[in-house]
Amino acid sequence: MSAEKNRVLPIQYKEQMALLKKNTEKKGKQFRLVKFFAYASFVVLIIFSLPFSMVISQRAKDILMKSHETYALLLGENLNHQVFQNFVLPVTQQFGKMRLREKQQQALMDRIVRNTTHSFKIDLVNMYDINQGVIAYSTDPGLIGKKVRESLGYKKAVLGQNSSRLVSGGEGLWSTGIQRMGGEKKLRTYIPFMGAGPLLGDAGHVLGVFELIQDLTEEYESLVRFQYLIFGLSILIMGMIFVALLFIVNKAEKTIAERAREQRELEAQLNQSERLAALGEMIAGVSHEIRNPLGIIRSTAELMGSMSTDNESQAKLSGLIVEESSRLNNIVTEFLDFARPQEPHFQDCDLDEILTKNIQFLQTELETKKISLEDKLSHQPMPLRADPHLLYRSFLNIFMNAIQAIENAGTLSVSVSEEKDDYRVIIEDNGDGIHEKNLKKIFDPFFSTKDKGSGLGLSIVRNIIEGHHGRIWIESHHRESHAEKTGTRVLIQLPKG
Repeated sequence: MSAEKNRVLPIQYKEQMALLKKNTEKKGKQFRLVKFFAYASFVVLIIFSLPFSMVISQRAKDILMKSHETYALLLGENLNHQVFQNFVLPVTQQFGKMRLREKQQQALMDRIVRNTTHSFKIDLVNMYDINQGVIAYSTDPGLIGKKVRESLGYKKAVLGQNSSRLVSGGEGLWSTGIQRMGGEKKLRTYIPFMGAGPLLGDAGHVLGVFELIQDLTEEYESLVRFQYLIFGLSILIMGMIFVALLFIVNKAEKTIAERAREQRELEAQLNQSERLAALGEMIAGVSHEIRNPLGIIRSTAELMGSMSTDNESQAKLSGLIVEESSRLNNIVTEFLDFARPQEPHFQDCDLDEILTKNIQFLQTELETKKISLEDKLSHQPMPLRADPHLLYRSFLNIFMNAIQAIENAGTLSVSVSEEKDDYRVIIEDNGDGIHEKNLKKIFDPFFSTKDKGSGLGLSIVRNIIEGHHGRIWIESHHRESHAEKTGTRVLIQLPKG
């Protein structure tokens, strides 16, 4: 059954990794879509800011035009009344008919117009004779007598309708061209000159056409500046919105990427756990099968060694078999501990006592390798709720690793500091240290920097420490030369209760 699981496992693992890769690619596409949304939104904001500013500026222009048009119409109505009352009626009564080309009538008309438009912002007043099709009167004498170029506004005024339009300075005086940016801006208002005024009752027929010209260059330039201001503010606001949006998007993208990374790590851990679980079942079965013949081999070798006292070579061979059998038995034991970890049986114990037992057990080994032990323990009671057997094994494993890393005449130190809620054990050596690239893998199952070893020791130690709700971490630097004083420091944190 275990063999079948071992054969199926690689296929399942490949399928899981393929699915993980597919999910990662999908997440990458989501990230690109988020970026596309950010930059697309920027383009959209820019595109909409222009029409928005144009709508506002056009509205301001309409208001400007409407106010000046109303201003001109009111003035035109007053001018119509004044000319009819103070010029048409008296001249008609005195001369029988109007002859504006006569100096006397011309002077009277000019006086009435200028008195009426005095203090009003009007650049030019023209009066068209619709019968002859010429300018009969103008505040600019040079225009009198010139032929009328019939514009749309003029035609409407002949029919009794008021109208206004804004023209640029580059246009002809009576042109109907489209307004252009830059230059002078003139508002031309056409008002019919009616044959009766409000004081005479019913309105009469159209006698002529008044043209009032206002210079709106300054106002229009202010309007253009306002338009640019609105457009600039729109761009600024839209830019600020984009920056905020981009910040949110980048934050979201980092969050999504971090979540994806955590998910990948979790999935990798789950995959590894499944593989290790399947491997553990296989190892447990194999270890049980190995242990029995291994015990027989060791017993036989010990018996052969005791019987061959007169044969030195056979005795050495027997001793070697016993030694390797013991090493293999330790490896099998580690395999079983890894495959079926023991649950800690918590009881009241003493941390100082556990560490002291380790030191006493290793005393012979330390003397043999001429390793100096710096015992920094207080040798005072350190009450602890733990499994003393499992802690003893874990500390022993760490001590043995330190001893194996130390050359002859090295130094090994152990100390314990007591905090409020926990103890911190530090076991430190001045050996060769661990290379930086190996530090991240030091707790991985089956990873070992030794020529001989299962690579399960530190993994089992970590399981024991974490089973006690503690932490273990290692600080080390690889010693490139004997002159450098480096080594390895193992830190273990254990809660008191």
